[in-house]
Amino acid sequence: MQPANQSKAMVIAKPRRLWRIAFILAFALPATAAEPPADLARRVAAAETRNRDERLHFTYRQTVKVDEIEKRGGHFLEVRDVVFSPEGERSEVLIGSPMYALTRLRMTEEDFRDIRDVQPFLFTSDQLWAYDVKYKGEETMDGAERWVIDVRPKQILDTQRLFEGLMWVSQDDFGVVRSEGKAVPDILGGKTENLFPHFTTLREKVDGKHWFPVLTVADDTLFFSNGGLHMKMRIEYAKYQRFGVESKIQFETQK
Repeated sequence: MQPANQSKAMVIAKPRRLWRIAFILAFALPATAAEPPADLARRVAAAETRNRDERLHFTYRQTVKVDEIEKRGGHFLEVRDVVFSPEGERSEVLIGSPMYALTRLRMTEEDFRDIRDVQPFLFTSDQLWAYDVKYKGEETMDGAERWVIDVRPKQILDTQRLFEGLMWVSQDDFGVVRSEGKAVPDILGGKTENLFPHFTTLREKVDGKHWFPVLTVADDTLFFSNGGLHMKMRIEYAKYQRFGVESKIQFETQK
């Protein structure tokens, strides 16, 4: 995201780092915690690959909302139906006209890439090489014990958009049930400030078997050179339906 007075599209403020320290201090590994397997990262990546591959056969509706939380702050709203063919080809249908009424922010190409690839973050086997993964402990979530791992890029090549943060992993099937972090890198240099918010993505077993993202939320202050800007973002992934050759998915029109 970029300030609205910049020549390129949207900027979001410098990330706050205290959340990582606060979270690590917030939970400790219980004495009775189940020890994760030595190849935990590989098993998580394998489970995420299965989730990704299954999601390729689902259509869903994606709603993106961005709000500037300040006096006379603006809004952004976009709704798309996302469809995947049996061959895995992704297509999107815009529902209605986007509401682009932001006053201090501009959405950039990187923002839309993050919405597509980083916020729903699927930590697949083909991405494992790019990350350092560390086991942080165990935490109870929704009545079940979850392993918590820290994931951060080993290095970031030109134009890459990667994830940096924490993931909560199901001890039953190694699926990721929650991720919390940010898209990296921020893009700074010359007159460009393109910053990205800290976010949380929640998953559910929408088909009873596979963990799909259902909600991403961000509530962050972006510290641009001309001052901080409090913003919120909400991405909903709804109406998951499996798509097949003989099936036709028809969504309700946006009201």
